[in-house]
Amino acid sequence: MSAALASPTRGKGRRLSRSTEFQRVYRQGRSKANRYLVLYSFARGDGADEDSRFGVSVGRKIGNAVIRNRVKRTIREALDQLEPNMADGLDYVVLARPDIVELLERDGMHGVRDSLSELISAGQ
Repeated sequence: MSAALASPTRGKGRRLSRSTEFQRVYRQGRSKANRYLVLYSFARGDGADEDSRFGVSVGRKIGNAVIRNRVKRTIREALDQLEPNMADGLDYVVLARPDIVELLERDGMHGVRDSLSELISAGQ
């Protein structure tokens, strides 16, 4: 992957990667949803001044692997752009719903970012 395509603001260290981390956010966190996405947030409590961590979940109902990976990349890019508006010390999990493919084809990155922004502002 070239340096131009890599995210300059958030590395892999700021992602949720373990199943137990995702389960904790699902079970103990709060959720907001719209037609395209579900945003779960959970206050870690292990140091509220730490940066937020993010996880993205895209199920098989979304489409084949190529489509799922495109959806994940787009959501991660939207999270990078919206990160300054998000509170520190939280774990976030974004769950994609099947209609996200329609939104991505119709409005592209802007539609996904606007949908995610709507959920972030509703959750704060």
